[in-house]
Amino acid sequence: MFRFENIDYLNFLAIIPILIVVFIVVGYFRKKAIRQFGDWALVQQLIPQVSKYKHTLKFILLLFCLVFAIIALSNPQWGMKKEKVKRKSIDVFIALDISQSMLAQDISPSRLERAKNFCQSLINGLKGERMGVIIFAGNAYLQMPLTTDYAAAQLFLRSANTNQAPTQGTAISEAIDLAEKSFEEDNKHHKALIIITDGENHDQETLERTKKAKENGLMVFTVGVGTAGGGYIPMYYAGQPGFKTDESGNPVKTKLNEQMLADIAEAGNGVYYNLVDGEKVINALKDRIENIEKREFEQRSFTEFESYFQYFLAIGLLFLIIEFIISYRKNRWIGDKDIF
Repeated sequence: MFRFENIDYLNFLAIIPILIVVFIVVGYFRKKAIRQFGDWALVQQLIPQVSKYKHTLKFILLLFCLVFAIIALSNPQWGMKKEKVKRKSIDVFIALDISQSMLAQDISPSRLERAKNFCQSLINGLKGERMGVIIFAGNAYLQMPLTTDYAAAQLFLRSANTNQAPTQGTAISEAIDLAEKSFEEDNKHHKALIIITDGENHDQETLERTKKAKENGLMVFTVGVGTAGGGYIPMYYAGQPGFKTDESGNPVKTKLNEQMLADIAEAGNGVYYNLVDGEKVINALKDRIENIEKREFEQRSFTEFESYFQYFLAIGLLFLIIEFIISYRKNRWIGDKDIF
């Protein structure tokens, strides 16, 4: 199994296109300065040994050096030994609301962004349990089945957005249905569902569906996102910022439905929390879930990983040495062709 031990360092690769843009801009102003100094053909005659292409060549070599250094920093690893291990855990699904009402900015920077940040911390707090990801609006969608791949779970939740839902609404009952179908059939008492939503435009079947899920051994927790005062939903019309409006043209105000979420949690033998309490909510959820009877399951895992960062570091150093050796002057043997 291949993995990056420090995968977050790969984010530094985003600097590569920035450096390319800077190089192009600097090259433009450099040529502009030379033209201001004198006629371009005359200036070339004054510096006949300077290569036109080596600036670009040396820059490309430095880029390769940087790319391989970043990969080395993230430490690529390969699993060398695979064995079966037994562990105990609770199966937990995180259901995130991605309806348009979650774009409201009554909590900063928006309900959805705060909810996504909360999910990242929640996954860190629940490490050791098997987790899955569901997103929902007018319908519910399974993003990731139950797994212990926490990095993948965080990735799915980070990338969640309102465009992933073709129909709008807050179909909490569908999220509960999908979670129940996604648990293993023989798991009757070792499972939980954490619903993160503003409760806006909920469907009327939710309470009955939650009670039925409770009978099947599912504990349902709810986390409310937003404020009782509510906020307007930002939208763009013909490229211009505005707010979502109703049929009469009035801005639609969305409010956190705390009572409904509390009722759902009570019906599901869980607890309702407000997301603004942050770390307290994560600790409370962790304590409640740890009190659920854990289930033993068998998992194949890689117990030994061998690191290969040194190879990428060596290649990066090789590119750096080549860049250092190459001068800005033309090669004396093929200087008339101005190649390297």
